[in-house]
Parts: sequence; structure tokens; C-alpha cells
Amino acid sequence: MDELMRGVDELYERAVFNGEYDDLQAADRALDLVEARLFVQRGRILHCRFLESRVEQPGELAAFERAADLYAAGDDQRGEAEARFWIGCFHQVVRDDNPTAIPFLRTAADLARATGDQLTLSYALRHLGIAAHISGAYDEARELLEESTDLRRALGFTAGVAANLVGLIYLALAQNRPDDARRLATEAADLATSADATKIAEQITEASTHLP
Repeated sequence: MDELMRGVDELYERAVFNGEYDDLQAADRALDLVEARLFVQRGRILHCRFLESRVEQPGELAAFERAADLYAAGDDQRGEAEARFWIGCFHQVVRDDNPTAIPFLRTAADLARATGDQLTLSYALRHLGIAAHISGAYDEARELLEESTDLRRALGFTAGVAANLVGLIYLALAQNRPDDARRLATEAADLATSADATKIAEQITEASTHLP
């Protein structure tokens, strides 16, 4: 973001002091990308407020949609992947609408793969896995969650690994794999503790109450 803004400063000075106006479109593009990032961040904070209150926050979806439009117009596929993921996440988590969410999550996954954005890919796969679990497609859900988990392990995203293991615990129970469920619960608890992820630790405790 700082680099983009420095570039805008340079283009401004060239225009004012040198009469070089031909690159002002580049300044517009840079400012659009800065604005897109701001909208993603604003939407994410609104999403946190939803998680606290469980009340849909006005402006959350609009923020992510605006970010996606700006990234697409600027041909920034990496940014667009993240914005499309959040649109899908909104429909899945806030509105409990997987049919609407899935196309956005798939687009996000495709764009993230194409641009090498492993973190966004891990999020898209996680939420596609959740959708598959809800629909009863347990094998598909396991495959998606395990791929997401592998990505997060490679990134050193410990709290994210622990969060994924919660879903894998429930899948193991649904597939009558109690030994796997117990193993996953033990690992998840250790990871959540090491990452100081107290909310995830609560989810692991809840999942563990279902262990045979």
C-alpha cells in the first residue's frame, strides 16, 4: 500500500511540475487498488462484529462487492480472489446460503490457485469443505479440508490449522472414524493452545464432547 501511494505521489508531481499528464490513469488505477484494500478491511471488521452479535452488519456485503469490482477493473486477480472469497463467506456464514456462496468460493479458489495465493486458497477450500459437509458429501468435504489444512501447515498458520481440525473432527465422527476424531482433537487442542487461539479452543472442547 505504501508503494502504491508513493507511486501516486510521483505521478502527481510529474503532472504538476513537468506537465506529464499521460500517466494519470496509472494513478487512478493505483488509487482504485488502495480503495479496494480499504473496502476488504472494512468488510472484515464488519464481519467480526457479526461474529460477536450474530446480527448482519449493514455495509458488509457492499464493501466486499465494491472491492471485487475495483480489483477486477484493475486486473488484480490476487486481490479479486480475496474479495470474491469474502462475498462467498458472507453468504455462507451470515446468510446461511450455501447455494449462493459456492460459486463465489469456487471463483476465489480458481483465482487464488492462478496467482499463487496460498492463504486465500486455504480459506476458499475450507469454506467449500464446510458447504460439502453440510450437503452430506463427506468424502469431498474431507478432501477439501485436508487440502486447506496442508496449505495452512506449510504457511505456519497454526490457528488456522486448529480451526480446520475442528471441522475434520466432526467429519470423522460423521464417517464413524472415532479413533481419527480423538487423534484430531488432541492435535487441535495442542495447536490452539500454542497459538493462544482461545475461541478455537472453545470449539475444540465442544467438538470433544461428542467423542465416544
